[in-house]
Amino acid sequence: MTRLAHMLAFCMTFCAFRGASAANNYNCNGPLVSALPRSSFQSSSQSSVSYAAHHAKLHRTDGAGGWSPMASDKEPWLQLDLREQMEVTAVATQGCYDSWDWVSTYLLLYSDTGRAWRRYRYDDGTETFVGNINSEGVIQNKLSHSIRARFLRFVPLDWNPSGWMGLRVEVYGCSYKSHVADFDGRSSLLYRFNQKSMSTVKDVISLLFKSQQANGVLLHGEGQRGDYITLELHRGKLDFYLNLDDSRPSLSVPRIAVTVGSLLDDQHWHAVHVERFNKHVNLTVDAHTHHFQTQGEAYSLEVDYELSFGGIPLPGKPGTFLRKNFHGCMENLYYNGINIIDLAKRRKPQIHSVGNVTFSCSQPQLAACTFLSANSSFLTLPSVAAGAPAMGDFSARFHFRTWNTAGLLLSAPLGPRPQRAQLHIHNGRLQLTLYASGHKSEVSPDYTVNDGLWHSVSLETSNFLIRLTVDRELPSEIELSAALKLRGNFYFGGCPTGDCPSPAFQGCMQLISINGQQMNLSHVQQGMLGNFNHLHFDTCGIMDRCVPNKCEHGGLCSQTWHTFSCDCSGTGYSGATCHSSIYESSCESYKLNGGSSGFYSIDPDGSGPLGATQVYCNMTEEKVWTVLAHNSTAPVRVQASLLQRPHIMVLDYGASSEQLHTIVSRSEQCQQEVAYNCKRSRLFNTKDGSPMSWWLDRRGERRSYWGGFLPGIQQCSCSLEENCVDMNYFCNCDADADIWANDTGVLSYKDHLPVSQIVIGDIGRAGSQAIYHIGSLRCYGDRSMWNAATFYQESSYLYFPTSPAELALDISFYFKTSAPSGVFVENLGLKDFVRVELSSPSTVSFSFDVGSGAVVLSIKSHMLLNDRQWHYIKAEHNVKEASLQVDQLPARFLSAPADRQLPLKLSSQLFVGGTTSLQRGFLGCMRSLMMNGRSLDLEERAKVTPGVSAGCPGYCSGSSSLCHNRGRCIEKSNGYTCDCSQSAYAGTSCNQEVSVSFDRESSLTYTHQEPFSVMLNKSLQAESSSSSRAREDFSFSFITSQSPAMLFSVSTLSRQYIAVIVARNGSLQIWYHLQADRKPDVFCPTTTNLADGRSHRVRIQRVEEKIYVKVDQDIPRKYTLSFDGELVLIRTLTLGKVTRLDAFYEEVAEAAAEGFVGCLSLVQFNNMALLKAVLTNPGRSLVTVRGPLVQSNCGALADSSSRSLQDQTMTTNNGKKKHGRDTQNDVAVIAGVVTAVAFISACALAATTRLLYQRRQAHRDVVVKQEGTPAVYMDYRTETQPRGSVRENMKEYYI
Repeated sequence: MTRLAHMLAFCMTFCAFRGASAANNYNCNGPLVSALPRSSFQSSSQSSVSYAAHHAKLHRTDGAGGWSPMASDKEPWLQLDLREQMEVTAVATQGCYDSWDWVSTYLLLYSDTGRAWRRYRYDDGTETFVGNINSEGVIQNKLSHSIRARFLRFVPLDWNPSGWMGLRVEVYGCSYKSHVADFDGRSSLLYRFNQKSMSTVKDVISLLFKSQQANGVLLHGEGQRGDYITLELHRGKLDFYLNLDDSRPSLSVPRIAVTVGSLLDDQHWHAVHVERFNKHVNLTVDAHTHHFQTQGEAYSLEVDYELSFGGIPLPGKPGTFLRKNFHGCMENLYYNGINIIDLAKRRKPQIHSVGNVTFSCSQPQLAACTFLSANSSFLTLPSVAAGAPAMGDFSARFHFRTWNTAGLLLSAPLGPRPQRAQLHIHNGRLQLTLYASGHKSEVSPDYTVNDGLWHSVSLETSNFLIRLTVDRELPSEIELSAALKLRGNFYFGGCPTGDCPSPAFQGCMQLISINGQQMNLSHVQQGMLGNFNHLHFDTCGIMDRCVPNKCEHGGLCSQTWHTFSCDCSGTGYSGATCHSSIYESSCESYKLNGGSSGFYSIDPDGSGPLGATQVYCNMTEEKVWTVLAHNSTAPVRVQASLLQRPHIMVLDYGASSEQLHTIVSRSEQCQQEVAYNCKRSRLFNTKDGSPMSWWLDRRGERRSYWGGFLPGIQQCSCSLEENCVDMNYFCNCDADADIWANDTGVLSYKDHLPVSQIVIGDIGRAGSQAIYHIGSLRCYGDRSMWNAATFYQESSYLYFPTSPAELALDISFYFKTSAPSGVFVENLGLKDFVRVELSSPSTVSFSFDVGSGAVVLSIKSHMLLNDRQWHYIKAEHNVKEASLQVDQLPARFLSAPADRQLPLKLSSQLFVGGTTSLQRGFLGCMRSLMMNGRSLDLEERAKVTPGVSAGCPGYCSGSSSLCHNRGRCIEKSNGYTCDCSQSAYAGTSCNQEVSVSFDRESSLTYTHQEPFSVMLNKSLQAESSSSSRAREDFSFSFITSQSPAMLFSVSTLSRQYIAVIVARNGSLQIWYHLQADRKPDVFCPTTTNLADGRSHRVRIQRVEEKIYVKVDQDIPRKYTLSFDGELVLIRTLTLGKVTRLDAFYEEVAEAAAEGFVGCLSLVQFNNMALLKAVLTNPGRSLVTVRGPLVQSNCGALADSSSRSLQDQTMTTNNGKKKHGRDTQNDVAVIAGVVTAVAFISACALAATTRLLYQRRQAHRDVVVKQEGTPAVYMDYRTETQPRGSVRENMKEYYI
């Protein structure tokens, strides 16, 4: 096929699949009901002859002027037969003529045969149609996507409460023509090529299919070189296999499928569209598109001889994998513009038919029923109707599908009394229980059935056995001591009397038979057989809430009948949909939160699509450096290389190029050292000016300038500094001398960093040698953190492009103002909107609308928010819930209704600091505005916007970090002060640690009431408790050599407790005991020995049942509690020894009795800094101190020692790197100097340690003399009081 033919085929397919549909829809709005005969109208019932179904035509007044069902009709419906398959684009309703009868909401069902029905759902998932508010008005609802059906059914949900149901209807659309083929599971169509093989770079395949079977091949083709393409229905989903690789696939290598869709075996039409261009593929199923690229190097698909549709007819063909053939119908099957079914119907020679392929869809439609409620749904069927079983034996068979892990399927009362058999789902598996004479027998096949697929069940008794068979697996049996006799009715899904165990079944059933006789569900619906409650007949209402997956960042989706949940374990994200990153976005953020130098995981775009990467945060200087090492930080000696075969080193930073780009662009400055030591090896010196060596930037673009010089110029730093060894050259190495030379410099142009690859090409001559070194990428600063703007006119605003909120939208920022109210951000759509505003001086409101009415979520602070100080806001909306966070106050959450789990649809620009109406604008400062992980540049927009200025005035508006460790900067008229009440640190800038030394008998107990300002007031707690989640957030540092030991415990009046202990083996254990009748949950985040005399930092966070634990610099670990409960009436918080041990388990009690020997520092529980609260309020009745406590500085010293060790390690590493340059005398001299300095420093440290140890011993003697009285020492009275000689006298050190 020529290139032109490919393009024509591509266009023909678009015309056939999309263009024709669009053309049809253009004029597809004609009325379809007005000309229908009486026989086309049916209903579940009619209140009288005057209200018969055929009177339900729009604007008609004959009869009673519409249809109305009987008052006793539990499942009313009105059904239309359009006489042939039509394309429907809209529906309209009226009430009964001149009456009080109308329908206000309804469902629309459609079907090809009138047997199996499907609910219409709008693109946003909504099922309910809006009806009438009076009897004469016409309400038309246009369908967001058209449907093709012959039968329609209107199902009333709500009606006029002052009247009754009444309907007159019209349907709009047009006729629909199609080409259909029916495959019986053993047949297929073969499309044979004109030549031996077909090689294509473009392919377009489109078709519609429907089936009752969950498995079957729709399309398959393969080539001798190893290419293949397969479209397969597998477990109700569509698997697509595509290989363009020239190498033939090995049988040991599994074929990888791209999977889309779900529940595709529901007997309804599903549309499939495949577009491929080279390696790019778009796979669409029912309007959900998946974009991906194929693996391998090839761009064309080579298929030999033929393509098969409906199955694989030659399973013995080499390389072909055996699959089940398709059993169902296909419609409008196109391959590259060729109508396959039309060719088959016209018996064209290109098409070969295998087996029995017919050209009308004659698939039988199986009627199903839906059990709607887990509390009250049931179906009662009599066993007598199925005939008298012989000798008391009975059997029951049915098919079911569900997502729920629990629910009753079948209950049968047996004789003699009070025996009964119950079949139910337990933990996702079937369980048969036989209750007889006070005991029970159980059997449970190891087979999961809550996967949404149809499963067949057979339950029968014979020969003193009761046998359970699932999906033709081996049966499970229970032996009977005597013959059983069925007594009464079968109960499916639940019981009318409530005698059955809860919950009832939620799901679908079909093909129910009792004693070998099929049950007619239509007779049940008409009241002629059995009884039922909360059932929908002729339809299976199951839906897959996990397709498409609403869990972000790789979260695992699981679901029940009504909702879904996301498991975020191991993703690095948290929240209802795994939207929020658990990591900070930069090293700067870690430092502001009290971190110290070490390895951290940072998520540079927060909730954006990029994941977290590990970096080293160097916080020893005033600037916070982010360091990313790569796979070749040591000096590399190049052996031999030529321009034709150069030495190439690819650098791997452990991060993607997108992550590196985000880290660099967010930083204020970045740099990377490069060094080239050479001997007869040139960098740039060639006659034609082409470089001998170069490097690639992060985008893979070639750069030929060296460190220290400007981009784009082939020179080195010595040229810029005018100190090259030979001034005729721009680099030392370009002199090409037979002695060692060096070109070292720093690359600092951010757009080119980091170096991704180094290429060396001049080591091929005699005597040529080179050693190069590429340093780590080092960046400092966070440009987004202090990116600010000031709004000084109420009508002014900034605007930004909206962020597509496909699944979730989050907005966060800081603000300060003196205005009583104002809108921070607003974003609008056609119907939806989102707005965050200061609605009163102490209240922040988050309002939004997803199409079902405005919702407002508010937080009221116990202090004014217009106090000219910085406050933090984060608002998030996802399909599961909305949340609002203000400062350190408890977050508020609002769950979305199960039937309205919809994303926001926003189309206008994002307005910042104002609204579209130019009213209620914000007056004040905003900074660090983030939207879905994207930083919005306020300063750049403010420069060109009237009424807004870049930056924000004031001492607390810069990036100089005046207040550390969560300290809050407070503006004053002549300066600033730091509010450290929310920090575990003290001092004028919240950087002085608060530490206390304990011995075995020491303990500090705080009785939980409201004595201090650092705690939340009761009114706020009461206000938030209704919508806040159970949560704790506590952290501390400790040093000990004792095990076991009690570190921290929380106890309540209801005998709940949390305990953090060091176990006998030195490991950390966290005990949560939230329910008295359950065993406590025990978590061990690390098995290493923490009783090693070193400082360790622990942070524990709980949100509902999820617990996140971070120990030192380890990656946070996630655990799940067995019970999600709140701490009710907290009684005490205790550090160290606990005297009341009656509520503790043995291991905790042992640690509590042993107490704690060592140092505790930086203790914080929720918003309370415990040690600070005690030390700043001595002698209060709420604080109990036992044994000697000595305020010390051991934690700070441990941090200092840790930093020294890290610096020494880095110095050693640098020494090793420099040792590689053994050919340079100056390096050897420097190494000697470094060694001497290190030796002198070690001696000085030893002398200092000895002196401090002597002072500690002397001071301890003084403390021991006072052993009989509790001793709590304070070195300050207020946060700003200077530390004088008191602090000097009270220091205690642990070395």
